Order: sequence, then C-alpha cells, then structure tokens
Amino acid sequence: MTQPLGTFAEQVVSQSAPVTSVGFIGLGNVGSKLAGSLLRNGYHVTVRDLNRDLAQPFLAAGAKWADSPKELAQSCDMVITCLPSPAACSIVMESPDGVIAGLSAGKIWAEMSTTDSGEVRRIADRVRAAGAEAIDCPVSGGCHRADTGNISIFAGCTRPTFERAFPVLTALGRRILHTGDVGSASVLKVMTNYLATANLVSVAEALATAKAMDLDMGTTYEAIAISSGTSFVHETEGQVILNGSRDISFTMDLVAKDIGLFQKLAEDHNVPLEISPLINQIFADGIARYGERELSPNIIRRLEDATGQRVVASGFPAEMVDNEPEESGYEVVPPGRVH
Repeated sequence: MTQPLGTFAEQVVSQSAPVTSVGFIGLGNVGSKLAGSLLRNGYHVTVRDLNRDLAQPFLAAGAKWADSPKELAQSCDMVITCLPSPAACSIVMESPDGVIAGLSAGKIWAEMSTTDSGEVRRIADRVRAAGAEAIDCPVSGGCHRADTGNISIFAGCTRPTFERAFPVLTALGRRILHTGDVGSASVLKVMTNYLATANLVSVAEALATAKAMDLDMGTTYEAIAISSGTSFVHETEGQVILNGSRDISFTMDLVAKDIGLFQKLAEDHNVPLEISPLINQIFADGIARYGERELSPNIIRRLEDATGQRVVASGFPAEMVDNEPEESGYEVVPPGRVH
C-alpha cells in the first residue's frame, strides 16, 4: 500500500526544504570515496552495502547503518545509489524492502553509477510516482578525484530538483553540469567512458610500440604528456601502466559494460560506428584471456604477450593520488545556456 503524500502545502514545503541527511548505498571503489566526502562536509550520513565490513570505517566516523534500503530511504532526505550494474540498481530500488518502498514526498533519489539511460528513466518514473524526485548523476574523473571531492558530476533532472540537490553535489564534486532531463546524464557518461576506453587502447598501443623500438619509456611518457597527443587517460592510466601496478581501481568487466551501453545507443539510433565494435572485441578478448575482474589498464597485456616485452619504467606511481586541494564545487554552464 502506498504512503499518503500529505496536503499540497506539506508537499511544497518538503520539496523545497534543504537536504541535511543523505543515505548512501554501494561502498565500492567509487562509492566509498563519495560517501567519505559527504561525511567530511558535515552531512548526516546513513550507509548500506551487501558487505557490512565495507561500512565499518564510515560507522566509526559517525555514519549510521540501515538494515534495508527501505529503512535507509525512510530516514534520509536524499538517497544515493552507486552500484555496479543496472540490474543491481533495479534490485536495490524495486525489491519489497527496496528504496522506492521507503520514499515519500520531498525525498530525492540520485543514481551515481554508470547505467542504462532507459532503465534509469523507468525507475525514475516509479520514484516520482512515490512523490519523490529523481536525478541520474554519474561521476567522471577517476577514483583519486572522487577521494578529494574534486570529481566532475553530470546531473540529469528538472531544474528545481537540480537546485535543491546542488549543495550536496558540490560537496561530492567540483564541476557540476546540469545535462537536462533524467537519463541525459547517463547517456553523456556512457559516451565519455567510451572515449576514455578508446584512449586507453590507443595509449597502450603507443607505449607498447615505443617499448618494441627500445625507446626510453620515461622520455616517451613525457613526450606524449607535453604534446597534442596527451590526454587525461595518458596522464593517469599511462602512469600506472608504466609502474606495472595497472591499478586504476577499475576492472575489465566494468569497461565492457560501459562500452557495450555506448554501442547499444549507437545501434538504437542507426549510427554505423567503426571503432566502437573493435574496442568491444578487444575487451571481450581481454576478459577471455585474463578474467573479467582484471584491472582495465592491463588490456596492454595483450600486446605484452604478443611482443614478449613488459611495458614498464621506473619513477611512476603505483596508484593515482589527487594532489589538488579540495575546492568548493560550482556549476558548469554550457555556452549559450540561459537559466
């Protein structure tokens, strides 16, 4: 039985009230860092994960624990989910003790995973039917920037919902882009992840070729970094590739999910892509060789195996650390946009 939504006046007040308590579901590589930013910025935080051990550092820092997604939703102004797949999100949201069962007027649900735009729109419809508001707000910029609150966030929702959630989003990230209606952020995130993956494959090919030519790998890295060939991926994943750790806190199965979602978007809109199908094949082969939980930069192992050479160099970090100080978040406004 659905909960009564209250009087019209009550709904207006609840839908404009500031968000002070936030529930966070999914404490994985990215989610744990985002939840940490909320605690660091003074929000009352309730957490949940299938693995309660992952919650212990947050509970020790003052967060509360919820025994179910429904309980978490009932106790918080805003619920954030950060889960590994659309299927996992559907279970957390729609099971009998799921988030939707605990929503009511004035609450906000924010999906921060990289997910299917159609699925997030479908669930958002159910969230709104419960009287709550919905945002798809995936993040981009790497785990190291999520750790410091300097990550970028896309937000797909109505403008009033965006403005109400904005203080929370600026506590989580630095650059906040309102992308349009629910689902638009997920589409753009899938596109940007595809571009990052294409760049990862090309960086792996460039570094493997340099190694085969016996070039100094430190010099090769710097040549790319100061040239028109540089990129965010080269300056982050390129470093952990050369270190040999290949640890960017992202795995091949997650890459395959993201680039598969992008390929489907193109197919659904009759765009005859040429590079995307090949990249999907490359990662399918990487998973077949090394397993779906292999670190994604280790896609270069296919080239190392083929050449018999290990593409490493001294002086590079084992993992990326964001050395920039945490800054207050702000809205990125596209050219020509007028609110």
